[in-house]
Amino acid sequence: MREKTDFLIIGSGIAGLSFALKAAEYGKVIIITKSDAQESSTSYAQGGIAAVMYTPDTYEKHIRDTIIAGDELNNQEIVKITITESTERIKELVNWGANFDRNDSGLFDLGKEGGHSEYRVLHHKDQTGFEIERALLEKVNKHPNISILEHHFAIELITQHHLGEIVKRGQQDIQCFGAYVLDKRTNMIKTMLAKVTLLATGGAGNVYSNTTNPPIATGDGIAMVFRAKGVIENLEFIQFHPTSLYNPREKPSFLITEALRGFGAILKTIDGEEFMHKYDARLSLAPRDIVARAIDTEMKLSGSDHVYLDCRHLDKDGLLKHFPTIFAKCLSIGIDITRDMIPVVPSAHYTCGGIKVNEWSQTNIQRLYACGECASTGLHGANRLASNSLLEAVVFSHRAALHASESIKDLDHCEDIPNWNAEGMVLNEEMILITQTRKELQEIMSHYVGIVRSNLRLKRALDRLKLLHMETEDLYKRSILSLELCELRNLLNTAFLITNMASERKESRGLHYSLDYPRANSNIDERRFDD
Repeated sequence: MREKTDFLIIGSGIAGLSFALKAAEYGKVIIITKSDAQESSTSYAQGGIAAVMYTPDTYEKHIRDTIIAGDELNNQEIVKITITESTERIKELVNWGANFDRNDSGLFDLGKEGGHSEYRVLHHKDQTGFEIERALLEKVNKHPNISILEHHFAIELITQHHLGEIVKRGQQDIQCFGAYVLDKRTNMIKTMLAKVTLLATGGAGNVYSNTTNPPIATGDGIAMVFRAKGVIENLEFIQFHPTSLYNPREKPSFLITEALRGFGAILKTIDGEEFMHKYDARLSLAPRDIVARAIDTEMKLSGSDHVYLDCRHLDKDGLLKHFPTIFAKCLSIGIDITRDMIPVVPSAHYTCGGIKVNEWSQTNIQRLYACGECASTGLHGANRLASNSLLEAVVFSHRAALHASESIKDLDHCEDIPNWNAEGMVLNEEMILITQTRKELQEIMSHYVGIVRSNLRLKRALDRLKLLHMETEDLYKRSILSLELCELRNLLNTAFLITNMASERKESRGLHYSLDYPRANSNIDERRFDD
């Protein structure tokens, strides 16, 4: 089956939906998403979206905070673009129907999170991402030029490789003509042809055993671009959220938003003692890499499976007003956060690197754009500043739409693309080959490529991942395709890239911390950023 569209969007989170609303003014848009449309990483974002809205905050302060958090590996021009465009993008979200909390004066009730020097985080209680997703989907579903195909999974990007041409990494004239897409409900593989394709596929948290990401976050866009010979960068910088709810039977891990620490919650050891003063003057509001390593260290010292987050001293009414979801979730497993401390543990949370793009979200593959967590714009550097990710998504989907709406005027569909060939493939009847390999992969990454790494751990991970990759590729080449097999292949591709890039970085920087290249503190002199 073949289908043509002007704009093909893979992913239905904030990046994909906001791009769709703008691209739809210039042509037909098809969004494909591998689950229900609302099932995206955006929907799980509790904390908020950072933007400069009121004094005493300034663009310069937000820029400074972003660069300090990113350990100066940020692309400073991209940081400037993102922050200075933040206010307009927030106004746009509000115009589209997103409801952010306001105070009694009618102004936005701004929060403060780790690494921020001012109150600048807009939120909707502790369900900010869910609220943004709701508003965008409501508007997208009403647009006559936009169609959403749920339960459709992109298998591969279509390039001239599928016309029989040899495509090499680093080649300058690679073009994307759309994607081969698996309809999960019919098991048919569609040939989706597009003039422009946007990847908004989210992150890759499920390469680890514990993650706050939804099950759909399997590195699909990153892996597809890598196989299409595109450029991937900075994947060694995986952000572990310091505080997910310790509840080993539950996956994904339930996120305890950083905004709770911004509200005054305090991290404590298993014995109820404060500990962040030993690691950073900003205490529980230090950047996430510092907090995650501190918790990891304290857990190793005590042999415990978690630490605690203490809210018992906070105003009860304010706590329930601002964090109703967290209160209800904890209560469901017998924890009353007004009386009991919350057991927390770090979990894989955000992919700071990804598909390399420029200031217009263009990849090195022509006609292909990438936005959101799957993309590497240069904003985050070695560590993402809290709540900058939703902002990045709306800023760069806007810029991608501006560029794509102009370039599409000179583009047409490539009609010579063959349909997917499944001849000779057999049904894989041993699901254990997939499920067990996935477990092995996640254990390897969690043990050897986690919060703290070493050269020896990374070498062991690479050796084991190579074997799993060979076995999975063999299975892939002879099997009728399934979602589970394709996701495993993408997870392995992404895990190998993360590990290989980590092994090539001969320093400890930001989220990549190696025992072989230790350093106590960042080399950034924060006085250089004073106003």
